[in-house]
Amino acid sequence: MKLTDIKKEISPLWAEKGYQMPQFDIEAVREKTQKEPVWVHFGAGNLFRAFPAAVLQQVLDTGKYDKGVIVAEGFDFEIIDKAYRPYDNLSLLVCLQSDGTIQKKVIASVTESLKADAQFREDWMRLAEIFCCPGLEMISFTITEKGYGVTPADLSRGLAPVLIMGKVTLLLYERFLAGAMPLTLQSMDNCSHNGDRVKDAVMAYASRWAEEGLVPEEFLEYLQDPEKISCPWSMIDKITPRPDEKVRKMLKEDGFEDSNTIITDRHTYTAPFVNAEETEYLVIEDHYTNGRPPLELGGVMYVDRETVDKAERMKVCTCLNPLHTAMSLYGCLLGYDLISAEMKDEDIRGLVTKLGHKEAMPVVVDPGVLKPEEFINAVLNRRLPNPFMPDAPQRIATDTSQKLPIRFGETIRAYEAKGRNMDDLVLLSLVLAGYARYLKGIDDTGRAFEPSPDPLLEELRAIVAPLEVREGEQDFSCLKELYKRRDVFGADLYGTGLGERIEGMAAELFAGPGAVRRTLHKYVSAR
Repeated sequence: MKLTDIKKEISPLWAEKGYQMPQFDIEAVREKTQKEPVWVHFGAGNLFRAFPAAVLQQVLDTGKYDKGVIVAEGFDFEIIDKAYRPYDNLSLLVCLQSDGTIQKKVIASVTESLKADAQFREDWMRLAEIFCCPGLEMISFTITEKGYGVTPADLSRGLAPVLIMGKVTLLLYERFLAGAMPLTLQSMDNCSHNGDRVKDAVMAYASRWAEEGLVPEEFLEYLQDPEKISCPWSMIDKITPRPDEKVRKMLKEDGFEDSNTIITDRHTYTAPFVNAEETEYLVIEDHYTNGRPPLELGGVMYVDRETVDKAERMKVCTCLNPLHTAMSLYGCLLGYDLISAEMKDEDIRGLVTKLGHKEAMPVVVDPGVLKPEEFINAVLNRRLPNPFMPDAPQRIATDTSQKLPIRFGETIRAYEAKGRNMDDLVLLSLVLAGYARYLKGIDDTGRAFEPSPDPLLEELRAIVAPLEVREGEQDFSCLKELYKRRDVFGADLYGTGLGERIEGMAAELFAGPGAVRRTLHKYVSAR
């Protein structure tokens, strides 16, 4: 059983083993997309294949649409050479169900794979050709939040940029020269107001080039015209971890031969298959200037900008991200290395359940298109306990100082704005108290551990350095320096009336081995 077999005679083994096949004419879709491209996606990683490409597959399977997506990779070109082209751009999506079963689906919606760099002349010329096609409707991105960065060094390269957004801007210039045709730039990355990230990056390059006389001012006008170029916001939510060894073994036992794991020189973990959780959400601002593929047939929700913002705030401030952070801090302190294993711990499960339902839900932002109660119940009952998801608290704890202002600060501000009783924020206070103990880097047994990477890690660890994990009285006044940090918590926690309580909880957490468990159980069971 090989992916490239499906364009030949398909063995009955595929059906016997439960593999779902494309329900459309693959060659016909490829031929039409080659001649009339409508969608180019930048970022050939696992998320793209598991979500946008899989959504398009559902659309194509309906028979109501007949064009595929062209993927371009601008950072790790080995992905194209090792995970796409040897398999004729086909891949296998393995959906990991919370009940322990898996669904297997061959994805054939990707019609071409290209390297987005001028050093690959044939690929670059093809991209330039595509960008000059009047029917091109959308370019989209899953390049991670860091991918939208712009550096002075790259700007100084003029029309020979190295970073992906510079290359995209150069391709947009080709489209401008071909007739200033409309196009939508659609970010599908998990970052706030992501469409603005796209626009800001493109404008940074274009403005610099205009200053240097490399492009005309009309190019800037073209990019700034909302009837020509739009950059909608979106909210995306789906976990696609690196290829899992358990999944690889299951596929191999089926007789599926394309189950090798690929590690590139740039440390990308990929494979001919991609494993992902069953739950997924994609909410997009419906502002397109040249049409768009009918992705609503695959479950995408098209709404206005305000609704996208509300959906994001619901997820980030209440229904998912705060729960993840709470689990990451206490998971590290209690020696866990899997989120799914944490959900079997009654104290941790109680912490995130009550934190979400009792404390954050009363001030949740309701987007209307997604019901917060249903969303959080899916998180608690299907997503976090999923035994197939090899997600670790150590990964989630990365950059915690950058996440706290949104994940918890927004709830604090909402309580203040609505005049709610701050004394009700018991478990939120416990999470923030746990952050001080986490920064100390000593788990509940007294063993040292290394906190996850964070730009403020050394600075914040220096604040808690005077504290010891021991029984008996000690001076916790140093924590005032921590909990007054608006940049870390989104507020001076003493000014909100929470500081003293958090400081007291932190003192309990530092009271010797076993103190984390005792304190966690005490407050969760009482709540």
